[in-house]
Amino acid sequence: MRALAVFSLLIVAFVGCASGGGLGVPRGGEALSDLSMATLGPGDIIEVKVYQDKDLSGIYQISSDGTIDFPLIGKIEASNKTASDVAKTIQERLRDGYFKDPFVSVVVREVVSKLIYVLGQVEKPGTFPYREGMTIVHAITLAGGLTKIARPNSVVVTRVVDGKENRILVPLKDISEGKAKNFSLMPGDIIFVPESIL
Repeated sequence: MRALAVFSLLIVAFVGCASGGGLGVPRGGEALSDLSMATLGPGDIIEVKVYQDKDLSGIYQISSDGTIDFPLIGKIEASNKTASDVAKTIQERLRDGYFKDPFVSVVVREVVSKLIYVLGQVEKPGTFPYREGMTIVHAITLAGGLTKIARPNSVVVTRVVDGKENRILVPLKDISEGKAKNFSLMPGDIIFVPESIL
């Protein structure tokens, strides 16, 4: 019920219209997050699957020293590595005396080491942990929904890609009405909800 109430508040608070000056506008599929390419850090949670071995498969949290303690092979460095890097390391070490031809996959389940920031006309501005598949609607809901003076079709997401800062216009009102696709977030994104122009 609480989640429904928050989402209702988010929709009720949608006022205003879009203004786009010089901002990138996401089109279908361009904003999808790809956690497999993100580097991991302490506190992040990953799921390791070893094909045909349920005892080794499981959920692991990266410790404060940047490692996970994996059965049979001990500590594995995971910090500053991608999920595929970790999978390759586990696979190689399992092949060294334990399995003939192991198949290992690693999926990122929660990113605690990386954050998103929600600022401007939301009820509870702040910093929130990034989670797999997180969207703009999810982030705004975590921040308590929009205020009554928010301008939802002019939300700006600032994202750093290859050292360059990009500003992306996100039509939140259109998303809520099913007129635009939801916008997927990446770790480090800064969301700014501007005030409505009266």
